[in-house]
Amino acid sequence: MLETDLSRRRALRFATAFTAASYSRVMGANERIQLGLIGCGGRGTGVMGTFMNTNQVDVTAVCDVYGDRIDRAQQKATKAQGFNDHRKLLAAKNVDAVLIATPDHWHSGCAIDALNAGKDVYVEKPLTLTIEEGPRIVKAARVNNRICQVGMQQRSGQIYLQAKREYFDTGKLGKITMARTWWHGNGAHLQKAPERLAQQPSNLDWARFLGPVKWRDWDPQRFWNFRAYLEFGGGQVTDLFTHWIDVVHMFMGQDNPISASAAGGILHYKDGRTAPDTINVLLEYPKEWTATFEATLAPGIKGEGVEMCGTEGRLFITRRQFEFYSAERGAPPVIVKSPRDQTIDHVENFLDCCRSRKLPNGDVYIGHRSAAASHLGNIAYLQRRRLRYNPDREEILPL
Repeated sequence: MLETDLSRRRALRFATAFTAASYSRVMGANERIQLGLIGCGGRGTGVMGTFMNTNQVDVTAVCDVYGDRIDRAQQKATKAQGFNDHRKLLAAKNVDAVLIATPDHWHSGCAIDALNAGKDVYVEKPLTLTIEEGPRIVKAARVNNRICQVGMQQRSGQIYLQAKREYFDTGKLGKITMARTWWHGNGAHLQKAPERLAQQPSNLDWARFLGPVKWRDWDPQRFWNFRAYLEFGGGQVTDLFTHWIDVVHMFMGQDNPISASAAGGILHYKDGRTAPDTINVLLEYPKEWTATFEATLAPGIKGEGVEMCGTEGRLFITRRQFEFYSAERGAPPVIVKSPRDQTIDHVENFLDCCRSRKLPNGDVYIGHRSAAASHLGNIAYLQRRRLRYNPDREEILPL
């Protein structure tokens, strides 16, 4: 839980800048940033490539529990030193900032260690595995005066910022009563472990992969498709809904759900997964609007998006474009396409903030609040009840 002193909470939330004097190494405006990667899977190496494409960084270190992934990352970052323990990477003097792209159950530990080591941090979403982890990461970022960007890239996306300016800041949608979100058929939750992993590779540290999770013998499917298991992540809710509820929070300027309910289950993929393959979540907010999320992995349906429903119109947005439909009869729709991938914008914002010491668009506190909203959906699903929540004290209330 965050500290109950609301003045302290507001100070953490609304702080707008750090002084360059508080940074252990003051960077010049054009100085290249030395980056370390922790977690060299597909997402980690992909975002590392985005960092490299900015021509503002040198990747000096990469880390993973699996030697093959270190080797593949070093094929891209040819001068990077390889590590199998993130603490050794953090001890390196030639690392200014780290990109954390581990499975979710390692996000908190790696992020706090990095912040305490004086590194700026770009951490993939969701920021946390549990609600309780969030305040500890926020505190580590603030106490150490570090930049901590959470990989909710819509916060920096040009079409998302344009939509916010033109339709939400102006009130053009009228009173918004419902935010609908959905994400169907996401293949990242359906990956099958390759045959080569039937036996644990000699260069894969399974015990380190498990980390804070209780011991179990080698399980290639849990390693390869961690998103399907609630030990390691929150399934589709924290992996996908966290993106969309963060968009909703950004548009509405509110991040304070007061209730959560959910229904779903493992309705099709009886393959040992523990995260539901089909889920519906409903959140209620104090200013008289609701947010929903629905997702299924069942074959035959794909697609994703956010739809904001107001009294004067509705706005539908994806990573590709947004569409505005006025409630005025006969008004033509407005369609605006995205000029480029939002991850590039988000990475550039992070790098700018590493130099300016301003809070980034996806600041750690924002990432905590959006992850917490998603966690409420999962808790409601697991407990099979409607939750009441105090968003100021960040407490689930008794019935």
